[in-house]
Amino acid sequence: MKNLDNLERSLGYIFKDKKLLIEALTHRSFYHENLDKTILHNERLEFLGDSVLGFVIVEYLFLSEKKFTESAMAKIKSYLVKESALSEIADSITLGKYLRLGKGEEATGGRIKKSILADAVEALIGAVYLDSGYKKVKRIILKLFKNKIDALIDSTGFYDFKTELQEKTQMLFGVLPEYKVIKQEGEEHEKVFTIDVFIEGKRFGRGLGKSKKEAETFAAREALLQLSSGK
Repeated sequence: MKNLDNLERSLGYIFKDKKLLIEALTHRSFYHENLDKTILHNERLEFLGDSVLGFVIVEYLFLSEKKFTESAMAKIKSYLVKESALSEIADSITLGKYLRLGKGEEATGGRIKKSILADAVEALIGAVYLDSGYKKVKRIILKLFKNKIDALIDSTGFYDFKTELQEKTQMLFGVLPEYKVIKQEGEEHEKVFTIDVFIEGKRFGRGLGKSKKEAETFAAREALLQLSSGK
């Protein structure tokens, strides 16, 4: 457990209560093999950290200028809190080498197991929250996750707005949305398409794009926002 200051530097946060940091790094395998040395493992902190992480991500998306639908926010959040994404965050701060593992986990490669690393990231987030509160843990989470969040936000292909709109219009109105090209401008290799989407003859969204598919995607997103707002 030496050199935890290196981990704190990578994290960008210095713990006031080092016991919280140690608890966050303690896997249950170590706890069960060392009952005389420790009274806690990191599963409670992991549970707390999972909730804090989810809230920070959703708040960030909610306040984004792109005005995501609840479904889009749920999809992005789900992607960011899954095991593979969290283990990548763990690797970025070399978290694995600081974990307290039992001999069995140590022998079977526990320091590189995605599930253990993902759980430890959430536990670390829970520990920061208890140590310094929401503002500080939000800063740490965005420092660690912002590049991933922004990459997803910039990737319009990540959201299947057209399918989502189709499902929603069938459920609400019993019809499919209709897309119409309003105009196309520019040279052949630099065309910009303007497309409106209609539901039961009423325009619900407009999108501009370098292809019809892209313009339809943006139109569907605007329609979803309008449906969500009840307009």
